[in-house]
Formats: sequence, structure tokens, C-alpha cells
Amino acid sequence: MIPWLHPVRLEFPPVHTALDEPNGLLAAGGDLRPERILAAYHHGIFPWFNDDEPILWWSPEPRCVLIPSELHISRSLRKVLRKADYRVSFDTAFERVIEACAAPRSYSDSTWISPTMRRAYIELHRLGHGHSVEVWMEGELAGGLYGLAIGGVFFGESMFSRRTNASKIAFAHLVEHLKIWGYALIDCQVYNEHLASLGAREIPRADFIKQLSALLALTPRHEWQATHCFQVED
Repeated sequence: MIPWLHPVRLEFPPVHTALDEPNGLLAAGGDLRPERILAAYHHGIFPWFNDDEPILWWSPEPRCVLIPSELHISRSLRKVLRKADYRVSFDTAFERVIEACAAPRSYSDSTWISPTMRRAYIELHRLGHGHSVEVWMEGELAGGLYGLAIGGVFFGESMFSRRTNASKIAFAHLVEHLKIWGYALIDCQVYNEHLASLGAREIPRADFIKQLSALLALTPRHEWQATHCFQVED
């Protein structure tokens, strides 16, 4: 059994009490107001649930992260980045990006990014916490990603591609900007091969929580926009 959150108070159970199966399930209930979501991220917790479920809160063990300096750009991706037949922008189409991330994939008709979740993260974007990266090809939105920036951590939520490698282009540009802006960690939440190919790796949840306590106190000062062209080195 997992605890139900208080409808008003923002407390969460300790993350070490999360279930082993399903991995990381910590609590249920509560709401998706900005204050609760931000409190969750500060403790290494995030919401994830389907339309027919209550709000569920997770903190998996281990945690998948990427250190910006460890970004891996494969030879094939380097060729794509050098070709530069695309344009990258930040925060110019947040709602379109989250809608695209919520669209059914070729392998599934379902999505966890429900209308309720979309409204919650659009509000976080309005408040300056939610950010998007957009990749444009031939004037069309070809791919992108979105997440939350808090302190010195970027919490990645989802990405999409309508053209080959578009989400990888978005991620590479994001990471290069995060390096310049002083971010120290990207939370990828759960391991997958796509992220691993870019340099993401798993670390113990306890190590992740320890890093959060220090990194969330940082205050990077920058405008959330593309400020330079990403130059790929040989």
C-alpha cells in the first residue's frame, strides 16, 4: 500500500519508502498545482499516471541522469548537426511541443501526458519554470522537448520527433546551452536506450537526492533563449 497525499499540505513521504514494484511508486492523490509539483521535484519526485488512474507520484531507484559535460555525440549525429538544415529555438512554442509529446506514438495509442498534465505544465511554463526546445525544418516543427529548470538542474519530461534525429538535435542544443548557463545535472528520470546513446547513465537514488539538495540552491542567471549557434567539433 502507498500513502495518499493530504489535499492541502504539500508534504511527501520519504523517497526511500517508494515501492520496489512498480519501481519508485511513492504516493497517490493530491493535485497538480504548481506549488505541489515544484515541491515534488525538490525532493526527487515526479507525477506520472494514466487518464484512468489517480495522480501517482514516483521516485525510481536507480535514477537516470546526464551530466552536461558527459554528452555523447555519435559520429552519425555529428554529421546531422554539421549539416545544419534546421533551426533551433527555445520557449517559442511550448504548448505545441507538449501537444506533440502527448500525441500517440507508432507503438502505442495511449499517452501519459493527459490534458490535466498539459495544463499543469503549461502553467509552470507561464510561471517561468517550464521550458521547451524546438527544432524547425523547412518552416515546420520537426521535433523538440520540454522540462523544468529549477536551480542548477534541468528535469527532462518528454521529447518527440517528426523527422529523423530531430529530438536528438534538440537535446544536443539544450545540453550545450546548459553547460554555458552553469547547470550541473539533467534528470532523465528513467533509463532508456535513446537517452543512453546520448550519455545518460543510472546512479543510486540516494546519490541523486544528495546532489539535488546542493544544486537546487543555485541560481543560474540567464535568459532562456538560444544565444549561440552550436558548433560541432571533430
